[in-house]
Amino acid sequence: MPRLCFAILIPACLAACLLSGCGSSSKAAFIYPAGDKATAGPLIYNVLDVHIQPRLGDDLTTARTPQNRFFLVKISASNSSSNEVSIPALTLVDDHGKTWAEIADGTNVPDWIGVVRRLDPGGTDTGVVVFDAPAQHYRLRLTDETEEDIGIDIPLTFVNESTSPDIPAADAGPTPIQVPSKKQ
Repeated sequence: MPRLCFAILIPACLAACLLSGCGSSSKAAFIYPAGDKATAGPLIYNVLDVHIQPRLGDDLTTARTPQNRFFLVKISASNSSSNEVSIPALTLVDDHGKTWAEIADGTNVPDWIGVVRRLDPGGTDTGVVVFDAPAQHYRLRLTDETEEDIGIDIPLTFVNESTSPDIPAADAGPTPIQVPSKKQ
């Protein structure tokens, strides 16, 4: 009887494995909590701060308004290799898989990191990347067309937001999103 069970179980397990796609080449997903260092190839990223704003700029006549909200994500990226590398474009991904690409225009973005980002060996760059996306939970995708899907969780925690894009918040500053820092 035990030989019969194994004779039936082994082919059934192999068939289930093949049908479920365990032999396929799907992307591996690694999601780091905000505040932790995230490694993607030779680059080591960290989300330092996140702000959601209804507009960019103080002057109401020249301020930029988004279709949704401006997400300003302050990052640092370090090159751990012995070669010069580029920091690829980053993407916001919501809980349903919908993506929002970086905005290539840094007008009125404080400490904008730019679009063309090269790091010398051992170098580090810090700055803000900007997205136009609805206010919700996201992860910041750090890789583009690679085998791995590496990201940083961006929690949604409102501290203060103005009720109208034409009226600044009470402190007249950007709307902060609290990013938990890594405890040491």
